[in-house]
Amino acid sequence: MTDPRHTSSPVPWPAPEATAGIGGRTVVPGSKSQTNRALLLAGLSDRPSVLDGVLASRDTMLMRDGLAALGVGLQELAPGRVRIDPPSALHAAHDPIDCGLAGTVMRFLPAAAALAAGRTRFIGDPAATVRPVAPVLDGLRQLGVVVDDRRLPFTLDVPARLAGREVTIDSSGSSQFISALLLSAAHYPRGIDLRHRGGSVPSAPHIAMTVGMLVERGVVVEQPGEDRWIVGPGPIRGMDVVVEPDLTNAAVFLAAAMAAGGTVRVPGWPSDTTQPGRLFLDVAQMMGAEASVQDGTATVTGTGALHGAGIDLHAASELTPVVAALAALAEGRTVITGVAHIRGHETDRLAALETELSRVGAKVRQTADGLEILGRGPAALHPARMRTYADHRMAHAAALVGLEVPGVTLDDVTCTSKTMPDFPAMWADLVNHR
Repeated sequence: MTDPRHTSSPVPWPAPEATAGIGGRTVVPGSKSQTNRALLLAGLSDRPSVLDGVLASRDTMLMRDGLAALGVGLQELAPGRVRIDPPSALHAAHDPIDCGLAGTVMRFLPAAAALAAGRTRFIGDPAATVRPVAPVLDGLRQLGVVVDDRRLPFTLDVPARLAGREVTIDSSGSSQFISALLLSAAHYPRGIDLRHRGGSVPSAPHIAMTVGMLVERGVVVEQPGEDRWIVGPGPIRGMDVVVEPDLTNAAVFLAAAMAAGGTVRVPGWPSDTTQPGRLFLDVAQMMGAEASVQDGTATVTGTGALHGAGIDLHAASELTPVVAALAALAEGRTVITGVAHIRGHETDRLAALETELSRVGAKVRQTADGLEILGRGPAALHPARMRTYADHRMAHAAALVGLEVPGVTLDDVTCTSKTMPDFPAMWADLVNHR
């Protein structure tokens, strides 16, 4: 596998067509969300940790590089197995920390860098300059950090000791703003009393993931109200952990059974998880598929023509591209709601989905907080070259369409390295498996 830290030149990719029903088993790599949280918490812990099931992707390698720049020791023991040696104290990075296009890196690492007195600069891909990060930076200012901008690139000037504790931000654009400040809060001199003020926070299960991982490590997180979190100063206990499979990445493989017919199984499905991707099984049933979990394996079976549905994805907005692609292949009207904030993801996903699904002949329009898709079945769609916008989820959506629409080509498949560098081979194996 090539080093996923750096994007390659765009590689056009003819999407494999499923000429018969799909049947197979796909082992999905580790969760990006859990991996980057686990790496960061291990780097702030009171003792070394060994992490198993660590995802190797562009986002996670950028997190590892950023932690190393702040003084954390990382050793690759085996594929997917990493030892983390936390320093006695983080230090400011000598060179700019590259965030790529990773939301977790550009949001989580600055909150950790606020523990390192001195100046640290953050840079990223050109498209990262439009990804929202201002609420995290506003929070750091309230703690006493001097920040020179409201988006990438930016520089933190951290005093010898942070004086602030009470922080109020608007996290209606991303749950990651809350998670970023909570993950490092136990090491702030006075902890944090964090409040959200604004519209509802999207992808709330990701905050539950953050809080759960903190509590596992001995951090006391109080939540006296729905939009308030209090963390006192104290240690973060080092511990060896196994990262769960990425259930959002699993969704595209399970969705293949819905699009082309057949059955797909994903082993390692956790019985109790905070990953929002678990909700895909409910979506599959809503659109007419059979979905179940038994003995740690999730199974989805396409039972015939898909049908449209009203689907609120506010808690699991990362599923939107896959669900929208299925809706374009379905019969009937699908309305996806609760996802206005994904206009600020790797690209404006609502605009991109409207443009690219329309390009193959689907009837799609944006709404204030989502999409309305009038499905007419795959026979109503036609070949096209679909753009991915350097967005791995857009590539997944186009690959799904290509299963049932001959002649679909992605303009670039390398963007899938963000969370799943082996996606093209994994997809081809599934499609060709009988």
